[in-house]
Amino acid sequence: MTVTLDPSTQITSFAELNLPEPLLRTLRKNGMTSPFPIQAATLPDALAGRDMLGRAQTGSGKTLAFGLALLARLDGGKAQPQRPRALVLVPTRELAMQVADALIPLAKALGLWCRTAVGGMSFLRQSEALNRGVDLLIATPGRLSDHVRQGTCSLAEVDFVALDEADQMADMGFLPQVREILDRTPSDGQRLLFSATLDGDVAKLVKAYLTDPVTHSVAPVTASITTMEHHQLQVSHQDKQAVITEIGARQGRTIMFVRTKHHVDRLTTKLRASGVAAAALHGGKTQGQRNRVLAAFKDGSTPVLVATDVAARGIHVDDVSLVLHVDPPADHKDYLHRAGRTARAGASGTVVTLVTHDQRRPMRRLIERAGVKPSYATVRPGDAELARITGARTPSGEPVVEQPQPQRHKPRPQGFGGRRGAQGGGGQGKGRPGFGPRRKPAQRGGRGPGRRHATSTEGS
Repeated sequence: MTVTLDPSTQITSFAELNLPEPLLRTLRKNGMTSPFPIQAATLPDALAGRDMLGRAQTGSGKTLAFGLALLARLDGGKAQPQRPRALVLVPTRELAMQVADALIPLAKALGLWCRTAVGGMSFLRQSEALNRGVDLLIATPGRLSDHVRQGTCSLAEVDFVALDEADQMADMGFLPQVREILDRTPSDGQRLLFSATLDGDVAKLVKAYLTDPVTHSVAPVTASITTMEHHQLQVSHQDKQAVITEIGARQGRTIMFVRTKHHVDRLTTKLRASGVAAAALHGGKTQGQRNRVLAAFKDGSTPVLVATDVAARGIHVDDVSLVLHVDPPADHKDYLHRAGRTARAGASGTVVTLVTHDQRRPMRRLIERAGVKPSYATVRPGDAELARITGARTPSGEPVVEQPQPQRHKPRPQGFGGRRGAQGGGGQGKGRPGFGPRRKPAQRGGRGPGRRHATSTEGS
């Protein structure tokens, strides 16, 4: 195994990587000409067909590191494959949607089909979409295992597999399903594994399924982002809610992390009652609710997102200027992944942890394991120091009223199993599906059977 701990690569442009011209053209159109360090380090080996391990901080550009390699290797393959030829496995729906948003426009440029198979969405529609053909499948282990067992997806022709956030899949107990999935793919296929850590169960997975992999690590496992400030603020139990509310009233996007779904809903209700436009995100929400919450957070209409650790990975929103640990994380890994929602890709950000007196010692040990050196302060509501660190302000006190959702029209009977047309805006797959009559693939948008484009199975 070759280990590159701090690669000093000469690659300064995507054009140097011999990528297909449509990919380069799409990258340039989106203002991307120079690869991030993890991309520059890993793409040459991945494009050469080697099995590979990538270790990098969250927000470092891993999606394009494996995505560009997979799409480039799929380019020029057979038209309209009935079985997936490449697979990206991710631990959560949110991360699957993020990967799809990044890769679908690139796949579309090459005329490749790109679909998703994740939980919380219609199994039937996913089955129908998979039956119509797919080049690159982005999936979560649980839902893909369901498709395999039901016979709606075969992995016999998957020659390229990327595992993203492998350590989180291990932490969530998905490794038995991951092994089941890998066992059904050709043993001589290429495997790319990306993870924040490469020890423990991840190391066992590597030993069992990767052949002579090259390892690239462009950042230490601990938090070393120089544009990220860390603060630990001690508060009393009676002052904590008021401090949280004042922080929520700040300007800019804020993510607040708590441990349980119940606490997410309760805190969101309290914030909104105090005049803070906050929304809740956790595993108990439907996918449609999650999509609406994230859309409002991204467009700034809801500047505060209150979430469980479901948002600690896989949520990429630009300009999140503050991450607030309302409840201390379970361990140092969770701390780092929560913190990674800010200061992404060179931007600056602040990470604040609220601790009560009884939480000081365990939190100090956790912070040390994370490799973080925070500043410490004791604060109360209205303190100048609280405002200096977080931008906290006095909330308006006017309750934020929930906006009614548009009335859903009843679908016509023949609409079940119908599909939406080609994705707009690069095929990001957001919005509700259409319920029109089903059409044969060759009739879609006037395309002939030889033309292909990328799509997501959201609403398919």
